[in-house]
Amino acid sequence: MTPHLDSRLPKVGTTIFTVMSGLATEKGAVNLGQGFPDFNCDPRLVHDVTHAMTEGLNQYPPMTGVPVLRDAIAAKIQNLYGRRYDPVTEITVTAGATQAILTAILAIVHPGDEVIVLEPCYDSYVPNIELAGGVVVRVPLTPGTFRPDFDKISAALSPRTRAIIVNSPHNPSGTVWTEDEMRQLQDLLAPTNVFLISDEVYEHMVFDGRAHQSAARFPELAERTFIVSSFGKTYHVTGWKIGFVAAPAAMSAEFRKVHQFNVFTVNTPVQFGLASFMADPKPYLELPAFYQRKRDLFREGLQRTRFKLLPSEGTYFQCVDISAVSDLKEAEFCMWLTTEIGVAAIPLSAFYDAGFDQRVVRFCFAKKDETLQLALERLAKL
Repeated sequence: MTPHLDSRLPKVGTTIFTVMSGLATEKGAVNLGQGFPDFNCDPRLVHDVTHAMTEGLNQYPPMTGVPVLRDAIAAKIQNLYGRRYDPVTEITVTAGATQAILTAILAIVHPGDEVIVLEPCYDSYVPNIELAGGVVVRVPLTPGTFRPDFDKISAALSPRTRAIIVNSPHNPSGTVWTEDEMRQLQDLLAPTNVFLISDEVYEHMVFDGRAHQSAARFPELAERTFIVSSFGKTYHVTGWKIGFVAAPAAMSAEFRKVHQFNVFTVNTPVQFGLASFMADPKPYLELPAFYQRKRDLFREGLQRTRFKLLPSEGTYFQCVDISAVSDLKEAEFCMWLTTEIGVAAIPLSAFYDAGFDQRVVRFCFAKKDETLQLALERLAKL
């Protein structure tokens, strides 16, 4: 007889992303729901990884990542954001950003510790905190603008607060934190013993001349921050599941204790291939213009519908207000849109614990131009 099992995550079921992607496939809909590109990466990157494989670089690498890749990461951060991380003690290569966030939480959060999340938020944050035995403290971003409300964040801080998770550029809203907002966060945390987990996976997708305000730019923030980024997002290879964490040496040491026992290390040839590919900074330096052109193409087409477009300052997501299109709730509207119009989207309520419904849905524009044009032709009915 199978023993009785008490679930560690009793509230977790099939995600909306799985539901909508399955429905999109069933109905032959254009899938603008789940956030991944439908185009290939640079062939040079595939060449560099293949070369590493054929050169025999296929055995275990160092637990923290191959030195040449950690050197490249450290150099990139210093060039872009002005902070020097020691590649030996302060850079760790991870099996994607989601693993990095879980590992950071497990490294610092003890049972009963509170962790502040800003809703709407990426769906892994809350289960990660719960797996660590932490207490989730939800603070809403300002509805409509999705800007941080520092009065509410301040009110949520307590002697039990262990960490806060911040995501900029922000999934799902596309909001980008400003320098002033980052300085407000730095001032707010200065007298506390609170860690910051800064989810910066969309760091190279910032539009209209804005600059990504990495926590690495702010010395007092950097001293308490795990910075998380993703090669999958930057180089259009989300299925490779590889990212990194930059953090001060003492924090990295604790991070690596957990990392060692949940993944140990990350596949070798991809690390060497990425290190070689990173010698040319153009692919990530040109990424803002690449995605801004797709954003503008998509927004121009959406202007011919009754959707109200919200700002998309960064990421590869566009949110729209559906109030003038339908009286349905967000989730019901997304099901209808997929089934009847042939375009899949994600309800913003899926990113809130209580399913807060603002009549807003999210599209992903990390797609081929022809994919976007097909979606726009169908959405023009609205």
